[in-house]
Amino acid sequence: MTIYALSSGPGVSGVAIIRISGPESSKVIKLLTNKEIPKPRMATLRKLNNINTSELIDEGIIIWFPGPQSYTGEDMAEIHVHGSKAVVLSLQNEISKVKNCRLAEPGEFTKLAFQNGKINLLKAESIADLISSETEIQRLQAIKIMNGKSSDKFGELREKLLKIISFVEAKIDFPEEDIPEENLKKIKQDSSETLNEINKILNDRKIGEIIREGFKIAIVGPTNAGKSSLLNYLSKREVAIVSEIAGTTRDVVEAHLNIDGYPVIMSDTAGIRDSKDEIEKKGIKLSLKKAENADLKLVVVDAKNPDLSGFLNDLLKNDAILVVNKSDLLKEKLDPQILKLNHVLISLKDNLNVDLLISKIKKGLENKFITEDDILITRERHRQHLEQCADHLKNFLDKNDKKDFDKAAEDLRLAIRQLGMIVGKVDVEEILGSIFNDFCIGK
Repeated sequence: MTIYALSSGPGVSGVAIIRISGPESSKVIKLLTNKEIPKPRMATLRKLNNINTSELIDEGIIIWFPGPQSYTGEDMAEIHVHGSKAVVLSLQNEISKVKNCRLAEPGEFTKLAFQNGKINLLKAESIADLISSETEIQRLQAIKIMNGKSSDKFGELREKLLKIISFVEAKIDFPEEDIPEENLKKIKQDSSETLNEINKILNDRKIGEIIREGFKIAIVGPTNAGKSSLLNYLSKREVAIVSEIAGTTRDVVEAHLNIDGYPVIMSDTAGIRDSKDEIEKKGIKLSLKKAENADLKLVVVDAKNPDLSGFLNDLLKNDAILVVNKSDLLKEKLDPQILKLNHVLISLKDNLNVDLLISKIKKGLENKFITEDDILITRERHRQHLEQCADHLKNFLDKNDKKDFDKAAEDLRLAIRQLGMIVGKVDVEEILGSIFNDFCIGK
């Protein structure tokens, strides 16, 4: 089957790119241009016509990539035309008339590249991350994974385990033969080293995932303290409704921000107070859950009544900044107990000290994102496979010490399988759908 899709962004643009991959790619180009296929990898200007009537659709550039030297590993072509919706739809309609041609599914081009051995799963995922990156740090991380250091590391660890299992299986196949003492020591040393390396990778404070998904900041506090106003100020737009009526925000309102290149998901939550309203009570419950899962909490209180009892006091214990708002209404000094806390006294109304608050947030982001590791876990899938690999290796070491080689070998096979599933070295059909469905159509 031959697939095709618009690979550039939808909507009106100067140039649009339609990508075609599969055995009928050459036929499609010949029918559209009434000419032979252009020279490989050379931009060639051609008139593109209606297949049945030869009516001109547009004039554009065709680039021909014969397989296997193409992105997908199949015969592939790119048609660069003017980015008009009418031109794109007309060309797609003509391509659909060719037998065995259909519109591509999300991520299908990259899925073909993986299946044809052009890339591994880690690189495929990093391509998706690069396309969706919104900040510089996200782009740099995606490029780092694309360069293959993580793939090489996981491959190296897997090869190490494969060598170990060859010794263990030799003992199983020839039970009468004793494994030399130096080989037994080598098995234990190499498997222990591999387990330590995996544990070191897992002990990463989830930096890779935070960079990819965004640093979570929850704005929490009592009603009418200025939480929604703070979200709107930081977002530079009206994200949340602001009102003098207490309890206006009842659900979590989120905004995706770029703070000096760092990706941030800022959440405005329902004001925390005793309420008999069932909907508001659910909103308060959501607020506390959001605060619990946040990487940083901005606890906003009113300068006139900075009550920090109960939940608010608990929220300030870890990864929190106390934001004392409405300082323009303050007629006396702040309570000395508040001054001891990590706080910023601001006035959103007078734009006072808000830059100081932003500076504190940036400092928190910088500290969170500092890492010298080249091997970063960017998805929960990778973490789960590594954790399971570590568990199997622990079991292997325990059984190997007891000379239970048959059962130990099975644990080692399972550990190798878990490492292989990260880069796609084993049958991973069950996870392909979830990975490639996150791609846009045409990639």
